[in-house]
Amino acid sequence: MPADFSHLRHLLQHRLDLIADHAFRDRDAAAHLAALQKVSEELTAEHAKLRESLPPRLNHFLAQASYSKALEYLSQG
Repeated sequence: MPADFSHLRHLLQHRLDLIADHAFRDRDAAAHLAALQKVSEELTAEHAKLRESLPPRLNHFLAQASYSKALEYLSQG
């Protein structure tokens, strides 16, 4: 994975971790939703920043909000 995609990879993983954190969601649904919204906004900003340097397939995954596929793509190297 290119070093300049490391922050993107971190954001994608963080979003998946938040989605899987049912204890957080059950404890404070509003805070959980706010955290998901924040990471989604950060992903959108990072995508916009990197758009010109992204491989076409990765750009497609991000444009379609296929974040699991984007993370898998990055993990494959």
